[in-house]
Amino acid sequence: MYSTKNEINKLCYEILRCAIEVHRILGPGLLESIYEKCMIFELESRGFEVRSQIEVPLIYKGHYLETRLKLDILVEEIVIVELKSAEAFIPINSAQIISHLNLMAKPKGILINFNTTNIMKEGQKTFVTQRFADLPDGY
Repeated sequence: MYSTKNEINKLCYEILRCAIEVHRILGPGLLESIYEKCMIFELESRGFEVRSQIEVPLIYKGHYLETRLKLDILVEEIVIVELKSAEAFIPINSAQIISHLNLMAKPKGILINFNTTNIMKEGQKTFVTQRFADLPDGY
């Protein structure tokens, strides 16, 4: 269903709308786990398939290694959403979502920080992989 850049971008727009709604109701200052539960509720209430706390597989030199590496939310089996409730994004946050995208072979991810005054201005970053770049535009 999500086979073009346009379709995935529309999905990401809807995910961000959910984040804005959660932030509008709860505001900043709560634990990441609270925002995660509310994001899952918001996404599912809008009809999206959502899985949370997904184990990220680690294949190293052809061998599957068990780890405790998990991602926060996977929407429609295509977009990874990593949630934070921190003073600001730090470089490791970007590195983490890029690693998750590559290990899970997903095209796009969104990093969302709920501890901000405005989700769209300073509370979100979007990341794409080569898989996204290789998709048709779909316009």
